[in-house]
Amino acid sequence: MERRWFGIAIVLGSLLAVWNLALFTVPQWMQAVVVQLGEPVRVAHEPGLYWKLPFVQRVIYYDRRLLDQDTSPKEILTRDKQQLVVDNYARWRIVDPLKFLRTVGDETSAQSRLDDVIYSNLRETLGRHTLREIVSEKREELMRDVTARSDERARDYGIEVVDVRVRRVDLPEKNELNVFQRMRTERERLAKKFRAEGDEEARKIRSESDKQVQILMADARQKSEVTRGNGDAKAVAIFADAYGRDPEFYEFVRTLEAYRNTLGSGTTAILSPDSDFFRLFKNIDAVAGNRAPALAATSPAVQRSSDDANAR
Repeated sequence: MERRWFGIAIVLGSLLAVWNLALFTVPQWMQAVVVQLGEPVRVAHEPGLYWKLPFVQRVIYYDRRLLDQDTSPKEILTRDKQQLVVDNYARWRIVDPLKFLRTVGDETSAQSRLDDVIYSNLRETLGRHTLREIVSEKREELMRDVTARSDERARDYGIEVVDVRVRRVDLPEKNELNVFQRMRTERERLAKKFRAEGDEEARKIRSESDKQVQILMADARQKSEVTRGNGDAKAVAIFADAYGRDPEFYEFVRTLEAYRNTLGSGTTAILSPDSDFFRLFKNIDAVAGNRAPALAATSPAVQRSSDDANAR
């Protein structure tokens, strides 16, 4: 019984050794190259279980998924002599493991080789365009061109370049201050221009406002003069009519108004007692008696004026 179990263990061990040494599996996301004494003999593209010769052949696995290529920023000179620092990245995959093994060997060497290929095409393509075209106007078109050129050259290494993109485009640090100074100068120039235009517009508005004020004042003065002239004309007409009806009464009323205006509160008049200005005071009783019937027929306002004169 012990010999039987011992034989079974030997058989199982042999089968396990053959399984480990002669068989290998390829995962879904991988592809493999079988190498015999340093020379590749076949390629396993599809996932599954494969065999190889123990101790003679070995298996090299390569990733079949998309891989990222991220490089350090590099300087590029544009057509309009602008120095740019371009930070780009790429996505690539291994499509021919046999050619990939013979040319570059591993992913580290492949990334180094891709870095040279992509930067060369990027510098050549972007160097034929201006800064504005690279940044905004033709960016997508330029990236498609760089991707196509890089993929064409990378096929020699069994690599497919799927996409090349520019992550960031900056100016060198030594040029940033100059660009910033030019931007500041341009903004200051625009600010001065806008201020000058604003001052000019303000002067126009102020001048137009002053003009309108002068016009309104002139119109107001004209209307006031016309109104005052019409009032004076009516007053003169009334006075003339009154004077024409009773010259003596008109003279009497005008004399009273002269007394009121001249001999008012706070007024000092130095006149001769024989002056004609005081003629109504010389014989006030006679004048009052002669004018009583006329004063009685006049309005209350005239009566009050006469009373005031008599009081004085």
